[in-house]
Amino acid sequence: MLKSTFMFLSWLMLSAVTLQSQAVFAVDAPANLRADAANGQTIYNEGKGDATSCGGCHGEKALGMDAMGAPRLANIGQIYVIKQLIDYAEGKRADAGAGAAMNDIAKALSEQDRRDLAAYLDSLEYATEPSDLKSLAADGGKIGDPNKGKIIMTKGVKPLVPACHDCHGFSGRAPNIPAIHHQKYVYLVNQLNSFRAGSRANDQAVYKVGIMRGIAKKLTEENIADIAAYLSTITDLTP
Repeated sequence: MLKSTFMFLSWLMLSAVTLQSQAVFAVDAPANLRADAANGQTIYNEGKGDATSCGGCHGEKALGMDAMGAPRLANIGQIYVIKQLIDYAEGKRADAGAGAAMNDIAKALSEQDRRDLAAYLDSLEYATEPSDLKSLAADGGKIGDPNKGKIIMTKGVKPLVPACHDCHGFSGRAPNIPAIHHQKYVYLVNQLNSFRAGSRANDQAVYKVGIMRGIAKKLTEENIADIAAYLSTITDLTP
């Protein structure tokens, strides 16, 4: 009975998120975006006005930097990037550390600038740059087990946490659900911990319950480290 109830709730959650995502972002489906990727490239490399260049933190190829706690931006999802920039600009998301600069940067960009930047990031040729877990461990960081992380990604943590692939897949199941394969280790750990603590609260909600907050609260610190270790070190281009 418990197993069947959990499976039903997991299905209901996934269905609700997908439907809600399609409804909220129907106007902004990638095919309908009016965006200038060339302008987005200029903004990424040179900045615009009070918005500094993105490459200094996110890297020349937008693959992220563990040292900065900065995420991979390339190929994670055009609609997702736009949503995050809007949330930063409106104060719905506020990161700690170097990420605190994102609020002012996003505010300095126009709506069209955000679309252009997202289009550029989505147009980049797919590449991988695994996190250097040995170096992070040498610096005193807590490093997880990629093999355990793969199990959580594909099978979840029974009976409370569904498989991450159920929503994220390889490219994101819905427009505002990001692709998280090949994301940076430090960023993944920081964000999962922020969702767990409730300090990041701009995730999609079903019946007023934040999906990522609800899931992260059921993960242990070890679970989080394992997930991040797996996602940040796989070298192939498929899950």
